Amino acid sequence: MPISGHDSTPSPGMRANSLMLKLTVCVIGLACVVASPAGAQQGIDPVLFEQGQQLYQENCALCHQDSGGGDAPTFPALGGDDRLGDPVRIVRSIHQGGRRMPPFPNLAAEEISSLANYIRNAWANDFGAVSTEEVSAVMEGVEEGGPMVSVWDGVFTEAQAERGGAVYEGACGLCHGRRLNGAPDDPDMRSTPPLARARFLRVWDGRSLATLFAYTRATMPEDNPSSLTEQEYVDVIAHMLSVGGMSAGDDELQPDPQSLARLVIGPQP
Repeated sequence: MPISGHDSTPSPGMRANSLMLKLTVCVIGLACVVASPAGAQQGIDPVLFEQGQQLYQENCALCHQDSGGGDAPTFPALGGDDRLGDPVRIVRSIHQGGRRMPPFPNLAAEEISSLANYIRNAWANDFGAVSTEEVSAVMEGVEEGGPMVSVWDGVFTEAQAERGGAVYEGACGLCHGRRLNGAPDDPDMRSTPPLARARFLRVWDGRSLATLFAYTRATMPEDNPSSLTEQEYVDVIAHMLSVGGMSAGDDELQPDPQSLARLVIGPQP
C-alpha cells in the first residue's frame, strides 16, 4: 500500500540505477576471481604460491619453460601432467632428482612445498596443496650428502680439465668458440651462449653443477645430444670452470647428480 499517498513503484530511472549497481558488483567480483592467483583458488596461501613461482623461475624454467610447456621430448611439459597428482612423486623428484632431472638438496621443506604447490596448481593444473609437514615426512630418512660447496673451491683437477679441453675442441668449439665466449670461428655461424667467465656466471648464478650437467647432457652437442659419455660431459664442465678462472683441486668432478647438486655456481667469493 502506498505510504503517505505516494506511489512506491520504482521509477524507470531508479530501476536502471539498481541494474547498473548489480552489474558493477558482478563485474568487480568476476575481476577478483580472474585476478586472483590460481593457487589461491585451491586453498593455497598466495604468498607461498608466489614464492613457489619465484623458485620455479630460478630452478625449473630453464628446462620446463616459463609456460610449463617444456621442450618435448627432452624436457616434459608440466601443465596437464597427471603424474603431478601424486605429491610424494613430485617431492622426491625435486629433492632427489630423477632420470634426467637434477636433484635440489639445497631447498628446504618449506621451499619444496611452495614449489610443488606452484607446479601442481599453475597452468590450469588443479592438484591441490602439499603442506610443509607432508614434504618433511617424504624427506625423512633420506641420506643427506653434505654441505653446499662453491665451484671456486677446487672441485676438479688439472688433468680432468685438460681431458675436457680435448673433448670440447672436438664437440663444442666449432659453435661456442675456442675461447668459450660464444663466438664461433666461422663468421657465418650464429653466436651461441658463452660457457665461461662473467656472462656465463650471470646466467647460471645460484644453480648447481647437477643442473648444468643435466642440461648439457640433454641438449648438447646441438646436432647430436647425449652423444658423449657422462664422464666426457663432466670433463667438459671441468674445462669450462678452468677457463673461467677457477682453480683446480685434488679431486675430480664425478658424473653423479647427487654430488654435483652440492656444487654451486656463483661469482668469485
